[in-house]
Amino acid sequence: MTTPALLRSPGWRTWLVWGVGVAAYVVAIINRSSLSSVGVDAAVRFDADASTLSMFAVIQLAVYGGMQVPIGLLLDRWGARPIIAIGMILMAAGQAVMASADAVGIGILARVLIGAGDAAVFPSVLRVVATWFPSQRSPVLVQLTGIVGQFGQIIAVIPLAALLHTTSWSITFGSLAGLGVLFAVLTFAIIRNRPPERRDDAVDTTVDTSTGAIRVVRSSADLREGFRASWRHPATRLAFWSHFTTPFAGTAFVLLWGFPFLTRGEGLPPAVASVMLTAFVVFSILCGPVIGALSSRHPTRRSRWLVLPIIGFQALTWLVVILWPGPAPIGVLLVLMFALGAGGPGSMIAFDHARTFTPSHRLSTATGIVNGGGFLAALIAILFIGIAMDVQGAGTPDAYSLNAFRIAFLTQVPLWLVGATAIVVERRRTIRHIGGTQNYPR
Repeated sequence: MTTPALLRSPGWRTWLVWGVGVAAYVVAIINRSSLSSVGVDAAVRFDADASTLSMFAVIQLAVYGGMQVPIGLLLDRWGARPIIAIGMILMAAGQAVMASADAVGIGILARVLIGAGDAAVFPSVLRVVATWFPSQRSPVLVQLTGIVGQFGQIIAVIPLAALLHTTSWSITFGSLAGLGVLFAVLTFAIIRNRPPERRDDAVDTTVDTSTGAIRVVRSSADLREGFRASWRHPATRLAFWSHFTTPFAGTAFVLLWGFPFLTRGEGLPPAVASVMLTAFVVFSILCGPVIGALSSRHPTRRSRWLVLPIIGFQALTWLVVILWPGPAPIGVLLVLMFALGAGGPGSMIAFDHARTFTPSHRLSTATGIVNGGGFLAALIAILFIGIAMDVQGAGTPDAYSLNAFRIAFLTQVPLWLVGATAIVVERRRTIRHIGGTQNYPR
């Protein structure tokens, strides 16, 4: 059956629920990226070499990726409201620990809590989109959610670094903890799992985002089978590898290694490096609507016309920067920022795959599988870059050099090759599975 409430134009309450969810996602991005422009400060505070500094981000991303499937199962069972609130509390606890941390082990514990809380937010907001909005709005709203979330990176790059350098480590990360508590209260007070027109609060329900049909999930067997059934579908694997391959280079760059590379490698002043990282976010915001519109208009060509070209563009641009004789010109670095910035919106195509082919009662589970792919690749990239720096004897800020960074960033190439190959294979399997491109849902 269908419900008119889900098919008519969204009202103010729908936009309020989504707006609060997206604001929570911005806060999650701030928490996720809170070491991005203070990596050198963190290395000094914790007396950490490159591999150890990498572990802060790697463990955080490992927890994030590992939590995606459990979070998806919990979302399919309990809905977005409690999961977002719990996520905000976990991030607040992590930043409170980080505020007082001066040893590597305590800092890693803080990043574990932050990764676990961060893992809950984005899939929950996607569920809000699927539950509260008509299906035809989903691709654009998913892109818009990602676009607005990118402002969290801008806040993490410039205001957060300025706060640290004008106050102290404890005040900066303690402020983030307070912000997390505030948003835990706000999200729990405003967000609801379903529109008020649906009076089925006693049971868990899911929405088929292709048709608007509501399905009641009464058995926990639906959840136990969710992961296996989702992964068996080649479209889920296509989405996983799409999300694995498109955003990891940008995530590794903006989350940890970009600022040191630009300042200690390319020799840019910190203010210019901050502008570069901001340009990354701006380019990502500009690419989002274009990629979202093309993805909606050409559903049978999303991988071939959008995902694979973005991957190729990133790899080619990085190779140009790596092979450039001496420090790369500002214009070339801006092209690199554009290529990396396109990876985030490109990765959102993976969620279109999941939404298109996944039954409603497994939607959040499939979303969790897909979302974990990008962060698995990012943690591998961050770890490999850190190890490569240490192997070259450039593991501390004083020893960072342009040549060492160039060799270290080459460790991304195998990830692009593996991911692109898997995308080609799983795209063919998906087409065969559904009986040809003419059977793509539109």
